[in-house]
Amino acid sequence: MEKETVLIGLSGGVDSAAAAVLLKEQGYRVIGATMLIWDPSLPVPTGPYAKNACLSPEKEDLSEIRAIAKRLDIEFFAIDCRERYRQVVLENFRQEYACGHTPNPCVICNSRIKFGVLPQEARRQRIAFDKFATGHYARVFFDSQTGKYQLKKGADPARDQSYFLHRLTQEQLAGVLFPLGDMTKPQIRALARQAGLAVADKEDSQDFYCGDYNELLNFPNRPGDIVTQDGTPVARHNGIWGYTIGKRKGLGISGFKTPMYVVRIDARKNQVVIGPKEALYSSSLQAEDVSWVSGLPPAPVFDCQIKIRNLHIPAQARVTVLENGKLSAVFEQPQLSVTAGQSAVLYDGENVLGGGIIC
Repeated sequence: MEKETVLIGLSGGVDSAAAAVLLKEQGYRVIGATMLIWDPSLPVPTGPYAKNACLSPEKEDLSEIRAIAKRLDIEFFAIDCRERYRQVVLENFRQEYACGHTPNPCVICNSRIKFGVLPQEARRQRIAFDKFATGHYARVFFDSQTGKYQLKKGADPARDQSYFLHRLTQEQLAGVLFPLGDMTKPQIRALARQAGLAVADKEDSQDFYCGDYNELLNFPNRPGDIVTQDGTPVARHNGIWGYTIGKRKGLGISGFKTPMYVVRIDARKNQVVIGPKEALYSSSLQAEDVSWVSGLPPAPVFDCQIKIRNLHIPAQARVTVLENGKLSAVFEQPQLSVTAGQSAVLYDGENVLGGGIIC
């Protein structure tokens, strides 16, 4: 029987390299592919972690990826995704910050580019494969009773990346493999060392971009007021996009008896609103552009756990499904720094139900 062929997204890191090792050990024919997303017109980020960012010049990464492919004796292709990445991910990034929101570009990139454009473009280039794989820490199961694919958390809570994958569709889940879903990071590094891979001890990616976000945004200054919750001006800002909910340092304010934080960003008034830490707590949220893993919500009203950012401990909440792809949620306990633009991801224990953009 002919082996299935798997196209694996190689990033130059240890996770995707180890995933390729596992796939080969499991008997698959493996082809490596990496998506080219760096636009040479962008400012080159500097600093100790710059080379480990997702969005950075790819010359060094490509050299490492080719070395991985050679060591594993697999074919490798570099797939140009730059135009679609700019149109989809970077434009969304700019639009959200202009509205005073704090977006998560990795969520958009995964659903639209990494699991969308990359395999689609590979097929357009007549690269034949049966499944697409990545080095994400997540799991996929087929539920024979419902006829649906389930997206589940990675077995290692410290490494679970299901938050970033919640927008994957049934069609995408049907064709994907996550070889690392049941493993821990130490196991992955040990596997890479055994395979003789030079990236076995390479540091993890730190962020999507490790430079100054203002370099990507490239907005002209738009000065406005920093105000207290009652509307009293206390300082000035040069653009609301330089502030996020929960920010405390660098506000240019003084004279307050208690620490003050950014508690709200008002794009319409071009204001940054500050307040004490207790003002950062919210008992509810609304989300839009909601995506359901199964294609449908579990019920019009249901209880679940919600993560409002990747490192957030899931909080118990009651969700009401609204019209036009929206939902509202009320938490059992108020949550800190619910931030517009971030993703609210819904869980039923280990199962990912879906999620939307906090508005």
